[in-house]
Amino acid sequence: MRLRTVLVGAGIVVVLLGAIAVAWLSPLLSVRSIEVTGIEVVTYDEVVDALEVAEGTPLLRVDTAAAAQRVATIPRAASVRVQRVYPSSVRVTVTEREAMVFFDAPDGTHSVDIEGVDFAVEPPPMFTPRLVTPSPGTGDPTTRAAVEVLDMLPPELRVQVETIEAPTASDISLVLTDGRVVVWGGVDRSDRKAAVVGPLLTQPGERFDVASPDLPTVR
Repeated sequence: MRLRTVLVGAGIVVVLLGAIAVAWLSPLLSVRSIEVTGIEVVTYDEVVDALEVAEGTPLLRVDTAAAAQRVATIPRAASVRVQRVYPSSVRVTVTEREAMVFFDAPDGTHSVDIEGVDFAVEPPPMFTPRLVTPSPGTGDPTTRAAVEVLDMLPPELRVQVETIEAPTASDISLVLTDGRVVVWGGVDRSDRKAAVVGPLLTQPGERFDVASPDLPTVR
């Protein structure tokens, strides 16, 4: 009885190893198509070139994590997921970066996303605020703080912002399309500031200071 159990077990192992070998080597389970979703500005060819997965590669040999890292080097790619889709496809899902602000530079206008990443030199989308800060761009704490403040604004106020002036990360002001200025300060207590600023803007004035949200002022 024990011998029979051992033989059955060995037979199962052989079958499994055979199945793995077939999957590893067989052209029946190899890459014949690449599906890319989520792209609008990034092109299919850009993704496929960065992916570096050749047609005919057995799916089991596709290192999805490494492939995703390669596609993530595309500047506009915020996140990338690569999946094997049996029997013969690789699916790449890309989330593109979107401009939250832009800044002017000698080589053109630079788009910056919600993470503070400078990802493209291009005309900004309509209604994108201009960022004015000493050293704008990826890795700059003041840029990151300014974008974080913008993200915290109530939607009805965010669409009114024309310029974000940020000499430092703790001295951020919003210039609205009608010329009024909202003095925000730093990112601390932004939730409280966002709650206070709406009612404050219903009052007459030109400069609305919520840097100390418990003691807001209007001038």
